[in-house]
Amino acid sequence: MRRVFGLLLCTAWMQTALALPTADLVIRQASVIDGTGQPARLADIVINQGSIVAIGSELSRQWQSTHTIDATGMLATPGFIDLHAHGNLQREVQFKNVLAMGVTTLVLGQDGASPIIDDFAAWRDDILGRGLWPNVAMFVGHGSMRAHLGIEKDAPSAEQMQAMEALLQHHLAFCFGMSTGLEYVPGLFAQAEELERLAKVVGDHQGMIASHLRNEDDEALDASIDELLAQGRFAPVHISHLKSVYGKGNERAQQLLSKLYQAREAGIRVTADVYPYMASYTGIAILFPDWAKTTADFAHAREHRRAELRDYLTRKVNSRNGPDATLLGTGEFKGKTLEKLALEHNRHFADVLIDVIGPQGAAGAYFVMDEALQYRLIQGEGVAISSDGSPGSYHPRGYGSFAKLIEILTLEKGLFSLPEAIYKVTGLPASILGLTDRGLLKPGMAADLLLFEPTEVRALANYLDPHQLAMGFRYVLVNGEVTLHDGQFTRRGSGKILTPAR
Repeated sequence: MRRVFGLLLCTAWMQTALALPTADLVIRQASVIDGTGQPARLADIVINQGSIVAIGSELSRQWQSTHTIDATGMLATPGFIDLHAHGNLQREVQFKNVLAMGVTTLVLGQDGASPIIDDFAAWRDDILGRGLWPNVAMFVGHGSMRAHLGIEKDAPSAEQMQAMEALLQHHLAFCFGMSTGLEYVPGLFAQAEELERLAKVVGDHQGMIASHLRNEDDEALDASIDELLAQGRFAPVHISHLKSVYGKGNERAQQLLSKLYQAREAGIRVTADVYPYMASYTGIAILFPDWAKTTADFAHAREHRRAELRDYLTRKVNSRNGPDATLLGTGEFKGKTLEKLALEHNRHFADVLIDVIGPQGAAGAYFVMDEALQYRLIQGEGVAISSDGSPGSYHPRGYGSFAKLIEILTLEKGLFSLPEAIYKVTGLPASILGLTDRGLLKPGMAADLLLFEPTEVRALANYLDPHQLAMGFRYVLVNGEVTLHDGQFTRRGSGKILTPAR
């Protein structure tokens, strides 16, 4: 009788076990911050075929899984979304710099520059065939479209304008919007009529406009924002790497945030992103006047307007905290300030800019921002965190921005609670971009997911050694696959090229 009873119990257990659903991965006992801004809650997470299928209590008893992670003592959050990043997908598909700081999705095609893509399917398949690690969303660059169509300094002709509108429509089938770089050639030559006509196309296709504003100097910043808000009558608009060069203090930051709030009250959908560093990074042409930025214009200015150019550069650099506040980051100049380079050549720094570097000859970091102002902007409603970085740029933001958010801005300075900080890099950027399948931890979402102990997170990159990977993100999952575990990259090729859900 005992034997029969034992067999019955064994049979019942086997039937129960066989009836359990199967998953690829169960994460046990994580402190879940879901990306909505809500407080953490203890839960198990079930992942199958790249998606989250369940979140709740004691799910590990209700599912069979191929793999299990004990996340006791760790946060589980959505993978971070970098709304403004740089990189050339023809040369780079790994992006270890962003994955190491918890970024699972980055947005490329910024500041008006992007590839012009004839056949999206072939372009995508080539990149995925080389094994893309993070997810990538694309914008089409206004400046690149202009250059592609041969529109240089002049306003486009009627035929060129129609061609640009058609090119934009083509790209909006697989891009999330259009980016503009109005401080750079050739975008700086675009005027209101051109930009607003393109904004109408973007709006008609439910896209958005992400803009490097025409001028980020404090005295010109309000007018530059107004120019973008005018386009916001036709499409959602987004300020890339919002900053005030030369601006000071909380009061000025609040004025800028109030300007955005008032625009929203008037029906304009406007958002922004900010990176948590006080130095910008871009081409040295930013120091040159508009009439000497292009190669041809610079050659003419050097020959015929040298004294005027030298005076302009002297005043410009001195107004930007002097030559010691420009840290060069490319080629033979890498790691040297403009002041040090001038001493090495025994020449005035303006002459070095004219005769040694030129407007196309270098990129650099510029220490021109006020911490109180920038940190208040970061706290603003509708303002997400970005890096504006790339794997190769000589600036720590490409390797440290998202780790710095956790380590410094949240735990050290207390600018955010952890749920607020996570929202700034997950749920908020997903809503800005219009992503419907990631950015939150909930059933049905893609399993882009992080596990970490916040006190272990470190941003190691600095201005003298900017290519140090962040540390502390114990697990980084991209579409359900473990890509990074305890500092080791363990999986390749699980990223996707994202397309808009329209």
